[in-house]
This record gives sequence, structure tokens and C-alpha cells, in this order.
Amino acid sequence: MASKKSGSSKFTIAVGSFIAVALILGVLYKTGSLSKQNELELLGVIPEQTIIETINSDIAPPSANIPQQSEVSPAAAQEAAETAVEVKAEPVVTPAAPRLPELDSSDEYVRGAIAEQSNNKMTQWLKSDDLIRRSASFMDGLARGTVSEKVFPLGVAEGKFTTHRQDGNIWLNAGNYERYNSVVNILLSIDMQQMANFFHKVRPLLELAFSELGYRPRQMDGIILQTIDNILAAPVIVEPLALTRDSVAYKFADKKLEELMPLQKQLLRAGPENTRRIQQQAKALREALLNP
Repeated sequence: MASKKSGSSKFTIAVGSFIAVALILGVLYKTGSLSKQNELELLGVIPEQTIIETINSDIAPPSANIPQQSEVSPAAAQEAAETAVEVKAEPVVTPAAPRLPELDSSDEYVRGAIAEQSNNKMTQWLKSDDLIRRSASFMDGLARGTVSEKVFPLGVAEGKFTTHRQDGNIWLNAGNYERYNSVVNILLSIDMQQMANFFHKVRPLLELAFSELGYRPRQMDGIILQTIDNILAAPVIVEPLALTRDSVAYKFADKKLEELMPLQKQLLRAGPENTRRIQQQAKALREALLNP
């Protein structure tokens, strides 16, 4: 197992920052690095987790297969050559695809590739080191329904978390939803097909990072698709959200909501409209990954 790199990460919500799936998930779950325990409890954020760790869950990881980008088989190419009309022309030299860097030195490659197809606001999320390994570890957690702030420290959410009381009940203020609008807008600006293409390009590096966690390639695909399914399974609640407060920690009054995965609670916190928009992008990403 490769050792972790040292370094600070001041504003790196770029959970995947390099691969389609990790990126959409990381950006979309920017709920803020909250300082108050009650907010952390409500979000379900897991405060600490090592970046690279050995699997110790008794639950078998899901297996799936995200199709590789299609290539012309040798037999098909030969058949096409035999039936093609002979045309005299200057030979076309196709430049060789650039080689992928080693996993340990892939950060600059990832940053450069993302910068070519994104805006400046997105690239500011790529300041962390060991991006691919962090992405693999973060997605592993998301597939299990947890969010690790230790793997990718989250930026501070806009505004202040607020509630109000009415008739003896505590309610989550709808104004909290606006705290996530800017992040969701950036997420919606991402071309999911381009990000899926980039995922397929760097797949060998991602497979290596997942292998360090103990996963096989098909299990990696299953983790990625499971994460997207977790997003799509989050409920869209348009009614006001009631809370309870045990000591200093807020919880959802509805036990069914309180039992949701932490990442799904974060989607609730972003509000119904933002949840719908995020789920729309998740669907687009799934389609792009399965149909390269």
C-alpha cells in the first residue's frame, strides 16, 4: 500500500476533482465545514477517516461494470480495409495518446485536464494533494452512505444555520437552502459527458487507487454506481422540516428521515429544488458512464 502524502488542504471539496463520479459527488455534498456539534449531528458528517484504509466491512462491495469506451476490433478493421475503395492519399499520422503519469505524480495532470473543461471556480477545489487516492477513499465512503470531512475537508457554507420555533416545535428555516445555491450552480455547469470521458481516460489510475483499498475493477464500478444510486434515492421533501433537540444536537423529528444515510441528510439540508437539480445531474452522469 502506498503511503499518504503530507500537505494541507484549505479549501478542497473537490472530492473527485479528476474523475467524473468523484467530482459530482464531492461538489454536490459541499454542506460546509461546520463548527457547531449540533450542525454536524444534523448533517451526519463523519469528522475523521484515514485517506487510505483497509476494508473491514462485512458487507460485500457491489460489483458492476461501467463500459469502456468502444474500440474497433482487429477483425472489423481488417474487414473494412478489404471492402474499402482504394483512394490514393497522403498517409495521415495520428499522434499517440499522451501517457498517463504515475499515480504518485498524477495531481498536476488531473488539475490541468480539469482546468481545460471547467471554470475557475471549479479549479479552486483542486488544491489538495493525492487527488486520485482521496477520490477513491471518498467514494468508498459515499457508497456506504457516509461523508468523510477528513478525506476531503469541506469549505465553509455560506451564511448561518438557523431554525425557528412555532407552537412548541422546532423547524429548519427554508432560508438555509440558499446557502448551497452557488455550489449547486457550479455543479450544474459541468458537462457530464466530458467528465465521463475523462473518467474513462484516467481509469487505470483510479483502478490502481481502488486496488490499494482492496477492491477489484468490477467492485470499483459497483461502488461508483452505488454512490449515484444513493443520491437518486434521497427523498425530495417540499414540506417544512421539523427538528428535535437532544442536549445540544439537532435531529430530524421524522424518524424515517433521521435514519437516512448522512449524504442523503445533506441533500435534505440543501432543499427540494437543489436536490432535484443535483439528482438530474446524477442521472446525466450515470447515463454518460454507462454509454461511452
